[in-house]
Amino acid sequence: MYRVWSFLTRYSLLLVIGALLALVWANLDETSYRSFVDFTLWKDAPIGHLHDGHRSLTLHYLVNDMLMALFFAIAAKEVWEAVVLRSGALRGRRAATPLIATLGGMVGPVAIYLGLAALLGSQTFDAVTRGWAIPTATDIAFSYLIGRLVFGAGHPAVRFLLLLAIADDAAGLIILAVFYPSSDLAPQWLLLSLATALVVFLLANWLPRRLDRHDQLRRRSTWVRKKLHVLPYLLAGMVSWYGFMRAGLHPALGLLPIVPTIPHAERAFGIFSEAERYLTDLLNQIEHLLKHPVEVILFFFGLFNAGVQFSAIGPATWLVLAGLLIGKPLGIVAFGWLAAHPLRLGLPLGMGIGDLAVIGCVAGIGFTVSLFVASVAFDTGPVQDAAKMGALFSFAGAALSLLAGRLAGVTRQRS
Repeated sequence: MYRVWSFLTRYSLLLVIGALLALVWANLDETSYRSFVDFTLWKDAPIGHLHDGHRSLTLHYLVNDMLMALFFAIAAKEVWEAVVLRSGALRGRRAATPLIATLGGMVGPVAIYLGLAALLGSQTFDAVTRGWAIPTATDIAFSYLIGRLVFGAGHPAVRFLLLLAIADDAAGLIILAVFYPSSDLAPQWLLLSLATALVVFLLANWLPRRLDRHDQLRRRSTWVRKKLHVLPYLLAGMVSWYGFMRAGLHPALGLLPIVPTIPHAERAFGIFSEAERYLTDLLNQIEHLLKHPVEVILFFFGLFNAGVQFSAIGPATWLVLAGLLIGKPLGIVAFGWLAAHPLRLGLPLGMGIGDLAVIGCVAGIGFTVSLFVASVAFDTGPVQDAAKMGALFSFAGAALSLLAGRLAGVTRQRS
């Protein structure tokens, strides 16, 4: 039973189960499904930006706007370590080609999405244009799972794929913050989040280390880590979340300023690495503390967001799907080739352009973040439902990746 649970949580398969349940439920009895999703936990809760400054706290809001902040915090942790640590995956020359390929993996889907939308006429273009970012996402857990199935754990393409997915996550967080505010912007409230991050860094991180600079036993830092543990960052995270919500940015991103303030190790072994759980720094401890709760949250995220009737399939469905399954591979191959050859940055030893094409197909599995962007890009209604269906159908990228691997003659390599 433990092995089953470990497998489900390692690859976020609880999210898939939740999404499948939602699809079945919504198509069998949409009325009861909507009643469940919109169930009110707290009427007129002071958590939003309606005309009276209040809104009802529903199950949907609880999951999408509050609990999903923990998911984005874990994603931010991986991005932060990849960028700032000396051994970070997104530092130095070795990261140049994956970063340029990531850019292609965002330009390609946007070009395909908007280009095809323009061909469908101005009415369709105006209706769907706000969803341009939906097909730019790569689901890191599922892409890793499919990548291992196609290439084997020891193939250099798997690490390349992870670098690309992490960079994609970083770009996705920026896109969500900049292009998809949750309400009218009030940027002065961001000062609350930034001030909170600065205070918790100074008091719970910098000051104890400063006082311990001549103490080999590091007694003050140890006391803070053992006695206070996560408490200062939990309180700071709540304040930062409130600041993001009042600023009009999506509150699910509210923990991002707090992540860099948490003490972290001087090196990272990389996402999905077993060695990560042996690191004793507070940032890794918090990540592993949150791992299973976040997987349960992802189950409910799938349950509350994937309940779309098949009759909702429309132009937005095919535009999202085309962006992910056509635009992603084309953009990654084109920009990856540009980086590897004309720019002479090269590819990892053992990788070729054929492998890059397969990686592009694997990266076309948008799912989690694509669903999330669809839920904030469009108001509730047929266009949002159609776009969500496209994000769900991106699972076809798994079959496409396996086929592309065979056609490219990929040889699986064990670790």
